[in-house]
Amino acid sequence: MAVPPIQRSPRPADLRHPWLLDTVLGLLVVAALPLAIITIPNTLSVVAKLLPGDIDQVGLMRTHGLALPALMLAVPLAAVALRRVKAAHLMLAGLALVALSDAAGGYAASELVVGAVRVLRGIGAGLIMPATLAAVWNRAPVLRALWVGVFSLSLLAAEAFALWPLDKVSSWKVTLQPYPLVTGAALALAAIYLVAWMLLGRPAQPRLHVRERSRLLLAAVPAAGIAVVAISTATEGWRAIPVIMLAATAIVGLLALASIGTAESRTLAYSMVAVGVVLVPSAAQVTLVEMGGLGGPGLRGLWIPYGVAGLLALGASVVVRLFARAAGRWLAPLGLLSMVVGLCSVRVVVPSADGLVLAVPFTLLAVGAAVALTATLQEVGIGTAAFGLSLCFAGVLAGFLLGTGVQMALLDGVRSAQELVDRFVGALHWWALIGGFLMVGIIVLAAVMARRAGYEKVDEPPTSEAHEDARPGGGGEDVSGVPGSVGDGATSSQHVDVGAGSAGGAVEPSSGDGGRKWGDVARADAGGGESAAGGRPEAGEDRVGSAAAGHDATNGEPAGGVGAGSVPDGGAEGGTHEPGADEDVGGAVSSGRRGKAAGAGPSGRRGKAAGAGPSGRRGEDVGEGDEDGPTGIVPRIVVPVPSQGAFDKAKPRRDGHEPAEPEEAVPAVPPQGHSPEDTTSP
Repeated sequence: MAVPPIQRSPRPADLRHPWLLDTVLGLLVVAALPLAIITIPNTLSVVAKLLPGDIDQVGLMRTHGLALPALMLAVPLAAVALRRVKAAHLMLAGLALVALSDAAGGYAASELVVGAVRVLRGIGAGLIMPATLAAVWNRAPVLRALWVGVFSLSLLAAEAFALWPLDKVSSWKVTLQPYPLVTGAALALAAIYLVAWMLLGRPAQPRLHVRERSRLLLAAVPAAGIAVVAISTATEGWRAIPVIMLAATAIVGLLALASIGTAESRTLAYSMVAVGVVLVPSAAQVTLVEMGGLGGPGLRGLWIPYGVAGLLALGASVVVRLFARAAGRWLAPLGLLSMVVGLCSVRVVVPSADGLVLAVPFTLLAVGAAVALTATLQEVGIGTAAFGLSLCFAGVLAGFLLGTGVQMALLDGVRSAQELVDRFVGALHWWALIGGFLMVGIIVLAAVMARRAGYEKVDEPPTSEAHEDARPGGGGEDVSGVPGSVGDGATSSQHVDVGAGSAGGAVEPSSGDGGRKWGDVARADAGGGESAAGGRPEAGEDRVGSAAAGHDATNGEPAGGVGAGSVPDGGAEGGTHEPGADEDVGGAVSSGRRGKAAGAGPSGRRGKAAGAGPSGRRGEDVGEGDEDGPTGIVPRIVVPVPSQGAFDKAKPRRDGHEPAEPEEAVPAVPPQGHSPEDTTSP
């Protein structure tokens, strides 16, 4: 007898000391996220006086700005790579590239080398962003809240973090290696996390659905287009109106791309686009206006507002993550409205000689972004989260283009220094007004599109690597039919709602987040056909027919075969089946699928074995045997049936006359033959 295969458990092995792994990961997020986001600002103009005279300064500034396009293109490609590469490996690779760019920055002496160093740093930062998000996705809920809080604070203070190392420097190359010590510490933490991840147990990593890969690659297309436009505006010397029109077109294109998918995925994508377009350019302009040379408090007077905003954003993210898991529908617009109020306060309090008052707009912007992103991330999978992250950084570049166009329009024809300062502040106020109306438009668009159902569920919960290993043969379709949610790392439970007399049941897994319920509806028709979800059998499995298959078809009975993941069924449309006069209840064997055999009575569904007697109603457990458990498939041996049939009914003679008496009835199972052990030796 063949030994049935033993399937591996879909649950990963318990981690040893998970708190230690989470602690290292939290420290890595705090160190790596700001290090990656400070790649965005182009601060070479601040140290333009330190540039050597034999270098083209304008060309050097253009190449220094290549980091953001490289980061923007690397994010969706790195998210796609997460299907094959572990997040721990990707984080280490990204930080290694950042460290390499820091080391090479000290030897940069030409425009080509500067461009290569900045592109290398942008690629490394693009690897870090989705890798850290995937690493915290299935861990403790506080870790994802920490990621969102640090992400929001880093976007808010990106310009300040990039300008801080340039205070009283003597070399322009500091812009290429702003924080070498922080880079080394983050790289060491990534190495420690990799070792701990390997030794303490490898937690299940969320994987993108196959259909998410095409959508992420699609997100790289507008990112590439926006990058080309940005480089062209810097090299060709475009005027203000064309730059504004191209930036507006890019934002409209991002919103159109964000409209793909379900209502939950659209809400996250809209929020990511809004945060990217508005938050970074607004905070950067406020920081530049408040520099000491323009009468502001300088960076030293801004750290307290930044610190207050960061702490409140982190606290808001934790509160939303822990206590408002199913409130994304109303918390997301509330967070975006907070950003609108923050933009309005910019027009009121900026410029200000006292930096403390800037805590109001900074807090409203950071807390609003943290609330909106935390609430929407709870209702989607990792694929949609990575897609939204890609749109966010594309929106950052589009926002910088729009803000640059506004500045070009207002600074044209300036004749004095005071007029330059006044128009620079006026450009900030105009930008705050434009950004506020843009945020309101996105809120309205999200509310309208939320009423429309998505045309496809592109964000089915990804299967963890442990779950994929549990599939027979290591691949193919999921045997369970509906994979569990990986929202919080908690094991999701599945319950089957079966109504007596209904045409089919629905499998609806419950998520630990309490938000969106994932999974497709699996229906089993009365005719015993394949269900919509997972209708094909796994590779290497044969449909085992019974001796009574032909009889079932002749009498109009269902064949009893269903696809993987369908709802168990005991009879047609929940009714009971009475054996007919031509059937032998004790011997008939109905046909089944996937190696499941039914006993006497009509055909049974997958995983159900009928006892001696009529089948039960739909959804009832009818005598499930040990061999039908989840440990494997017990092979069946189909006994040959004589020509007379298996139902005590003789076949008619060739002359067409029915015999008066039926011939000898042939049992369904032939009698046991003579055993050689019974023979006695002479």
